[in-house]
Amino acid sequence: MPLAISGFDWDGGNRKKCESHGVLTADIEALFARPVTVFPDPAHSRIETRFKAIGTTARGRHVFVVFALRQRGDVTLIRPISARFMHRKEIRYYEEETAKAKKR
Repeated sequence: MPLAISGFDWDGGNRKKCESHGVLTADIEALFARPVTVFPDPAHSRIETRFKAIGTTARGRHVFVVFALRQRGDVTLIRPISARFMHRKEIRYYEEETAKAKKR
């Protein structure tokens, strides 16, 4: 069952960190409107549960996003923590693993 997300939780801190890697907030928001692969991130989930997401922008660039889910009243928001464009080697590995998973 997909989780109903109502929007994004942005402030100066997370916006600046994501944009420092060249990924615009609009790119991150558009990324989550497309199919994304989401993994838990238990190694970095001490204070709150964090997740990793991999997807592509509308221009076809692969993006890696670390995020948490925040409750604001009765709505769930995505709070991006960090985002960056993926390196060629990472993209190749991701595509190979995705292809293997589809064959299973």
